[in-house]
Amino acid sequence: MAVPDAFHITPRHLRDARGTFYESFRHDRLAEEIGRPVTVAQVNYSVSRRHTLRGLHGTLLPPGQAKVVCVVRGAVLDIVVDLRVGSPTWGVHEVNELSAESGETLFVAEGLVHGFLALTDDTCVSYLCSTEFVPGTQVDIDPFDPELALPWGLSEAPLMSAKDSSAISVAQARDSGILAGYQECLAHYATLRETAR
Repeated sequence: MAVPDAFHITPRHLRDARGTFYESFRHDRLAEEIGRPVTVAQVNYSVSRRHTLRGLHGTLLPPGQAKVVCVVRGAVLDIVVDLRVGSPTWGVHEVNELSAESGETLFVAEGLVHGFLALTDDTCVSYLCSTEFVPGTQVDIDPFDPELALPWGLSEAPLMSAKDSSAISVAQARDSGILAGYQECLAHYATLRETAR
């Protein structure tokens, strides 16, 4: 993708008279493609009404948290942003429309932030997480920060949590030191590679 260390995964559908079968996640193939293993320590689901906006969310490093994100019901407009301080692609974002029908999946590495807009009622998103949730480590960034100018394509005001509505700007996050550094992330990815050997 345009954001390094984020990957768009398109499954191969096997179709017959009964319907469709595809692999949503396969540890060995993902590890081969991204150059390191991804341990699944926690699985989360969110269910959202149409026009719900969730994000932008990330996790402090340490502990860091990579995610494998897919839609199991409905559809979303998904945005990943590189906010790793010092990254050559700082502020670059990637927009993807994900749906249960397509089965397309995203891998979002530690240090990146992620959010989505539900395009249908009763949209269910699955997150395979590399670490368990640790209270106090979530990084919440204003999805409407003018510095990012993300193309949400809203036709009406979105439904948002109070936490997301009051999230801090990119500048505030950078100045407070809560964003992971690019070199710090690369070192973290290298450690995960070495640990797997």
